[in-house]
Amino acid sequence: MNLSGPFIKRPVATMLLSLAIMLLGGVSFGLLPVSPLPQMDFPVIVVQASLPGASPEVMASTVATPLERSFGAIAGVNTMSSRSSQGSTRVILQFDLDRDINGAAREVQAAINASRNLLPSGMRSMPTYKKVNPSQAPIMVLSLTSDVLEKGQLYDLASTILSQSLSQVRGVGEVQIGGSSLPAVRIELEPQLLNQYGVALDDVRNAIANANQRRPKGSVEDDQRLWQIQANDQLEKARDYEPLIIHYKDGAALRLKDVAKVSDGVEDRYNSGFFNDDAAVLLVINRQAGANIIETVNEIKAQLPALQAVLPASVKLNLAMDRSPVIKATLHEAEMTLLIAVALVILVVFLFLGNFRASVIPTLAVPVSLVGTFAVMYLYGFSLNNLSLMALILATGLVVDDAIVVLENISRHIDEGIAPMKAAYLGAKEVGFTLLSMNVSLVAVFLSILFMGGIIQSLFREFSITLAAAIVVSLVVSLTLTPMLCARWLKPHTPGQENTLQRWSRCSNEWMVGKYATSLDWVLRHKRLTLFSLLVTIGVNVALYVVVPKTFMPQQDTGQLIGFVRGDDGLSFSVMQPKMEIFRRAVLKDTAVESVAGFIGGNNGTNNAFMLVRLKPIKERDISAQKVIERLRKEMPKVPGAQLMLMADQDLQFGGGREQTTSQYSYILQSGDLGELRQWYPKVVSALRALPELTAIDAREGRGAQQVTLVVDRDQAKRLGVDMNMVTAVLNNAYSQRQISTIYDSLNQYQVVMEVNPKYARDPITLNQVQVITSEGARIPLSTIAHYENSLEDDRVSHEGQFASESISFDMAEGVTVEQGTAAIERAIAKLGMPEDVIVKMAGTADAFAATQKGQPFMILGALLAVYLVLGVLYESYIHPLTILSTLPSAGVGALLSIYVLGGEFSLISLLGLFLLIGVVKKNAILMIDLALQLERHQGLDPLQSIRSACLQRLRPILMTTLAAILGALPLLLGGAEGSEMRQPLGLTIIGGLVFSQVLTLYTTPVVYLYLDRLRHKFNHWRGVRTDAALETPL
Repeated sequence: MNLSGPFIKRPVATMLLSLAIMLLGGVSFGLLPVSPLPQMDFPVIVVQASLPGASPEVMASTVATPLERSFGAIAGVNTMSSRSSQGSTRVILQFDLDRDINGAAREVQAAINASRNLLPSGMRSMPTYKKVNPSQAPIMVLSLTSDVLEKGQLYDLASTILSQSLSQVRGVGEVQIGGSSLPAVRIELEPQLLNQYGVALDDVRNAIANANQRRPKGSVEDDQRLWQIQANDQLEKARDYEPLIIHYKDGAALRLKDVAKVSDGVEDRYNSGFFNDDAAVLLVINRQAGANIIETVNEIKAQLPALQAVLPASVKLNLAMDRSPVIKATLHEAEMTLLIAVALVILVVFLFLGNFRASVIPTLAVPVSLVGTFAVMYLYGFSLNNLSLMALILATGLVVDDAIVVLENISRHIDEGIAPMKAAYLGAKEVGFTLLSMNVSLVAVFLSILFMGGIIQSLFREFSITLAAAIVVSLVVSLTLTPMLCARWLKPHTPGQENTLQRWSRCSNEWMVGKYATSLDWVLRHKRLTLFSLLVTIGVNVALYVVVPKTFMPQQDTGQLIGFVRGDDGLSFSVMQPKMEIFRRAVLKDTAVESVAGFIGGNNGTNNAFMLVRLKPIKERDISAQKVIERLRKEMPKVPGAQLMLMADQDLQFGGGREQTTSQYSYILQSGDLGELRQWYPKVVSALRALPELTAIDAREGRGAQQVTLVVDRDQAKRLGVDMNMVTAVLNNAYSQRQISTIYDSLNQYQVVMEVNPKYARDPITLNQVQVITSEGARIPLSTIAHYENSLEDDRVSHEGQFASESISFDMAEGVTVEQGTAAIERAIAKLGMPEDVIVKMAGTADAFAATQKGQPFMILGALLAVYLVLGVLYESYIHPLTILSTLPSAGVGALLSIYVLGGEFSLISLLGLFLLIGVVKKNAILMIDLALQLERHQGLDPLQSIRSACLQRLRPILMTTLAAILGALPLLLGGAEGSEMRQPLGLTIIGGLVFSQVLTLYTTPVVYLYLDRLRHKFNHWRGVRTDAALETPL
């Protein structure tokens, strides 16, 4: 059956079919979103709870633990971790990758509701949750600065105006605000004056709460009119609260301003942000899932002038971070790489055939196949990203292969004197099954990735389907458009009318065939030596895989650094600020740094700070982001009590199911015995610090946060009529920035915050000045029933899977791979001899690396099995697929040897290159074996004659297709601009594998074919079955 026959007869229909494919692809191209990497939806839900003034231990025991017990009953929870700090608890739930995030969210809300009775009664609101995708970094960060307005006012503008407007931009998912908090009326009480006037803290709180009300008051009406009733019940500013009467003494009114300082401030004074040298409020903008980053950023930028216009004149809206320039540059570089690859492939065809008309025909197959692939990408909801564009770049060398095979075979018949039309029918029919075998088995390799599950399936799904789609479209084009054009564009062969290039091409081909024939005959006379060399390559593959350094993913240069400043446990906000300033100035003065933004305090605690560093474009700094980090580490001044950890921001981030760490790599220690955990944690930290393979280790250096423990004499308190509720209530009123009332505005809601004057909160001795009221109304000092003790306690409490946990973050030293670093850690921990109830496990990138590392050999075997099954079905043979698969060991040696010699690392991108090699290298064997079988069936040649003749006839298309694939991948290897660190490992793997395998498989394939054919004959003879080649007709 000739699949190409109808299309050769109907040129108009064939051309229109090709135009329709391009039209669909062209329209789809404009609809594809743009992103750095494929959308990876890690189902993660973050639950946030707050109880102002509560210590980390109180938050852990009264908030985190009840919530964790409820969340633990939810199906599909992969990891659960929590971190409790002063007044805040954050629980992070990561679900299985196949878990529906919306269904999980409903169960999380139900669990929160079920925990209501177990949570502290003093919580002003129930815990809230949000769905997050930790693999998606913010697309833009804006900053608000002003020389006139306070940060609380800037935060209010960001919350009420900017956040709302930005959230309405198409593609924007969430806008987070940091660097300050909402405005609030702050009431700072004087305990001594309250004691003097005999006023309790609860009296003040109740007076304020009762004076500030916002409730419906109804209306009055007569027969014709209606009057709404309003009252001056809302107090809005500090000046409104100052004259408030809170008590009468001897008939005289005691006003709030007599016993307190009332001011307009912010809800949380332990919170500060900056942008370069200015105090700032930051707006962190995240995109919606699947949104086009470039379009979203452009729409935000278009809105900025209008937003600036509605802000006060003294407020400046600055662009602190923008991911789009790097993404644009990366995609532009990928697009240029694609065009270069296309040009190189066209050059190969032209040089080998020496005919302009002939070279145009396969050239047309490239745009039709690539553009048509865009339609499939759109139907599957894919985006234009680094991986999908890499698939298209590689497809350039693959899709032209089919057209080359058809064109070369038709051209050979024309050179033999057959008319172009007849040659097109004959040539297309001869290679139809060959094309089907090559492409179906190639698609099977890529689609096998979809069954691997986990991170690899999520990450490479778009790559594999995009490449498979391009191959399928190219098969259609090669069986329809290519033979039709050959029948009508190629001229009949006229002896003696060759041009110089055609003559050179013919002579070069004859010379190559002659040299190949001589060497092939020698090999066929020394088959055992050749077979032995093939067996050696299998052993070399194993040896190289063991010794080649391995990592998870190539380190990207996104033009951004993330910095974490960790202060000693217990450092106050006022002490932490100048330390952060030292780090900020040191980073900002580096010549490669364009801007620095960040914030201190907030939910992260007073001794923690975050920094976002934007680097200059790579052409202006001439060094990678990692080199900038290394330089900053060396030049960073030593700051007592604080440490700055820097890491390069990556498009692909892991560890989202746990509390954010200060590096890509981290280890978690957990135990049900808190004492055991605290005993072994410092030993593990010391062991890791001694390893030269690690650097920038971030770990808690002991329990150093100062704590005041109030020890109440319960018997004495009972005699005096004081219970624990009264004690904790008075402490809450005095020291926890308690929110006691709400101010309702037309745009937002603000709080009234009450505490004692900060000067009375600087030393524990001030606790003696606090008075409590007995059940009989008498006032007694707190020291009458209690004394305080100083101790050291954790400033944060972490849980992992409901067990107490501690984390250690680190980075790999220069030149050390993830594999080498994790191996060194495992050896160091094994020497410690920890008890079984202390569990150590990897987290973040180290965990992802370990998970993928274990399954890599099985993934490769799975792909090989898929190819074997497909080829076995197509050839109706158990033996011939083995001959085809024998080409793969040499490709593996070439790929791994290239990585090893050039000092590279075997990553997931390199693994992807091996999958490509499995699909590409076997094409050579298919071209040989398919023709050899035809010669045996139709011309009665013996196996030796048929395979030798097939090798010589198919030498030119084999060299053309291989060289096209190599040159198609060459731009991936040589590119050095944005995004090249993701493409280079793929190009290196493919080129190394193709070059090495091309040399060997031209000789090993015919030898293996002969040995397996002999084995087949012996096996069939033993079974008493005929072995005629005619019986082995493929599908």
